Amino acid sequence: MDNFSQPAEVVTFTAPEDGVLSGQPYQIGQALVVAVADGAELLPFEGLVRGTARVTKAGSQAWTEGALVYWDDNAREFTTVEEGNRLAGWAVEAVGSGAEETTGVVYLDGVARDNEAT
Repeated sequence: MDNFSQPAEVVTFTAPEDGVLSGQPYQIGQALVVAVADGAELLPFEGLVRGTARVTKAGSQAWTEGALVYWDDNAREFTTVEEGNRLAGWAVEAVGSGAEETTGVVYLDGVARDNEAT
């Protein structure tokens, strides 16, 4: 294939001011990515754009398999609350709503969409 650039699952981006930390999500334009490794400010970094990642979620929420999951950029966590957040993908596995249940597995679909664009 003459126009191949790189696999769609991990893409190279420019780190925002303050850099990036491995395993943390970042919104880069319309893309929601999880940094594969630490990256310094304004330097290239690899970000997972499509695939599954264990992420921080709102502890007060239970997730069911296949539930739509949104990115809350203000709280810097994933949520099932649609209003004011951006659609990021869906929950891969069920997780409870206990205060200590603050991680979940999300399938990122490559684009963080405003609710109006869904």
